[in-house]
Amino acid sequence: MQTNVELQGLRVAVTGGTSGLGLALVRQLAAMNACVAFVARTAANVERIADETGAHGIVGDVGKKEDIYPIALQVTASLGGLDVLINNASSLGPVPLALLADTECQELEMALAVNLVGAFRLTKALFGALAASAREGRGALVINISSDAAVNAYPGWGAYGASKAALAHLTAIWDEEAKADGIRLLALDPGDMDTPLHALALPDADPATLKRPELAAAEIIEKMLDALPVRSTRLAGAHT
Repeated sequence: MQTNVELQGLRVAVTGGTSGLGLALVRQLAAMNACVAFVARTAANVERIADETGAHGIVGDVGKKEDIYPIALQVTASLGGLDVLINNASSLGPVPLALLADTECQELEMALAVNLVGAFRLTKALFGALAASAREGRGALVINISSDAAVNAYPGWGAYGASKAALAHLTAIWDEEAKADGIRLLALDPGDMDTPLHALALPDADPATLKRPELAAAEIIEKMLDALPVRSTRLAGAHT
């Protein structure tokens, strides 16, 4: 299968890797022979998914400053470097969703801590590893998972939407700044998916109307490959 050759040896880290989109990404990337490390908060879930997929499981909370460097060190140690970072872990803020006037300050802070500051800190901690990968000609890419709530004003989604809007703009600025280091940064909106996060936000939503996370993961992987300069080399290798 051509995709197996494309991802052979590609070193990818995924946050929020034990449910929803993150889990779908870990499963598909591991099945395509990428070297995968994933991060999640619950040790039992991390162990279960690591056993299932063969990926490297890391217990940590990207919303906590003190967890960032231990996560980064485990990522680079387990993979021997890093080519792609997917910042997928997300927090809704208040659950159930609340109007901004009814949102506690701590709930807004939590959404920002995970969705914006956590992604920033982990990217910064792994920036050197990504730059090294770019210098080696492997390509280097950061994918930040965004949302249409980053651009549309949905009542009740204030904390989440504001954090994702900030993440999208941070991504665009950093993409410009990191060009000299050979690192690309993309903010991707996977669409409304049938995930535990969506169920928390809208428990009455009909799952049949939502995108399967497996489909969203496949779309993100395709965009990941399009953004990596080494794709043509891997594709060429598929025919040898």
